[in-house]
Amino acid sequence: MGATQSLLYFGPELVLTAAIMAVLALDLGLTASGVERSRWPGVVALAGAAAAIASALSLMHVPTRAWLFGRMLVFDGFSVYFKVLLGLALLAAVWMSLGSHEVRGQPNEGEYFTLLLSSALAMFLMAAAGNLLMAYLSLEFASLTSYVLTGFLRHNRRSGEAALKYLIYGGVASGAMIYGMSWVFGLTGSMDYAAIAAGVARLDDANRGAFFLALVLVLAGFGYKVASVPFHMWAPDVYTGAPIPVTAFLAVGSKAAGFAMLLRFFHFGVGAAGPAAAVTRVPLLQLGTLLCAATMTLGNLAALSQQNMKRLLAYSSIAHAGYALLGFVVFADAGVQAVLFYLTVYYIMNLGAFWVVMLIANATGREDLPSYRGLAWRGGALPALALSVFLFSLAGLPPLAGFVGKFYLFAAGVERGLIALVVLGVLNSVVSLYYYVRVVKTMFLDEPHAEDAPVVFRANDLAAVGLLSAATLVLGIRFDWLLARVEAARRIFAG
Repeated sequence: MGATQSLLYFGPELVLTAAIMAVLALDLGLTASGVERSRWPGVVALAGAAAAIASALSLMHVPTRAWLFGRMLVFDGFSVYFKVLLGLALLAAVWMSLGSHEVRGQPNEGEYFTLLLSSALAMFLMAAAGNLLMAYLSLEFASLTSYVLTGFLRHNRRSGEAALKYLIYGGVASGAMIYGMSWVFGLTGSMDYAAIAAGVARLDDANRGAFFLALVLVLAGFGYKVASVPFHMWAPDVYTGAPIPVTAFLAVGSKAAGFAMLLRFFHFGVGAAGPAAAVTRVPLLQLGTLLCAATMTLGNLAALSQQNMKRLLAYSSIAHAGYALLGFVVFADAGVQAVLFYLTVYYIMNLGAFWVVMLIANATGREDLPSYRGLAWRGGALPALALSVFLFSLAGLPPLAGFVGKFYLFAAGVERGLIALVVLGVLNSVVSLYYYVRVVKTMFLDEPHAEDAPVVFRANDLAAVGLLSAATLVLGIRFDWLLARVEAARRIFAG
């Protein structure tokens, strides 16, 4: 499809581009006027995020698949679904930023919101990439903006250290990924996913080892983005050092975009919408099984001893990447559907947890678990109750949304015969209960110390938390409407 026609399906990205330019122009104008701090860049960014979501929603019912800009991008229900999800993550991150003491105290807010919008734009492109070159460029675009956002607190040593580690780990993963992509191109003669699939089907046994090595290297780049073992090492430090809204955005947005790329490449580019003969001749699914088991287990075990809430949620996020990888290992339509549903409910409950952590950090100036002692009896009953809902949902307890998400993942695994992996997932969910319940016990049962002063939360600060906790409860009971939308996205993706 030509460039002019492609623009008809490129609305969300165009809206974000316009929002980026508007925030930049506004920030330059405010700086020239001598205004050091203003809420207007954030307000414009919030409006841009809402407009991008509206644009994506308007395309959700377009029953077509189109290749845009010379087959660099794909328009289909799968990419549109992820754009809506990523747009909601952006909207929440901007909303959080407007109430964050970390962000509001900085003189360069316009640059911050520009980078946040740019990162979301890159993730939109990641979700729609239909070509190895576009996949790599969009991932690098998202990574570069994420590095700067992580180090946004320029006078905070922890933030600077996290940004440096993120840059180093990202550079290594990027190098491995581009090297693997060059091997894929050399073996198949193309960077287009459909042409790669045709080339894969023609591979002979002599090239099996080289092809598998190429996939391992490409998987390193995807694994880095979703924070799977052994590419997870950046996550704890980055989640701890970055401003909380950035941490929340990376935890949900970056992971969703990474899984969108992972699923599209390995289904369209490698498996041709299913396990092609070449895939069955290399131990790709065995490698995926190993990564899935290691990621969920290491994430949960490492979280057991954490005393910092952001770091605890970082390891929890790693574990949840392992659960979602189960859908990738299934490598079938049921697995794709399970991953889409799980990422959606994960977005709600994880974002809600980080939002409460931000509100408590605003009120107390601390992020460590001891600062949560007796929170429910120090004026924080509603945040404590909401955080309990999110944590129990992350653990997978019924009747919450997390239980339904894990049920569909595990059901897809059982259907594929991955009984051992499903049992390991259930055991890991039981292990995760320990550190989630430890937080709840600290908030409700531990006696506050003399230095634990009463906390005050404004009603408008609690509105978003209340909305997310209500969604977590409702989706645990009435989830059929979401399943219908996930099914539509999966059907177009697989068909």
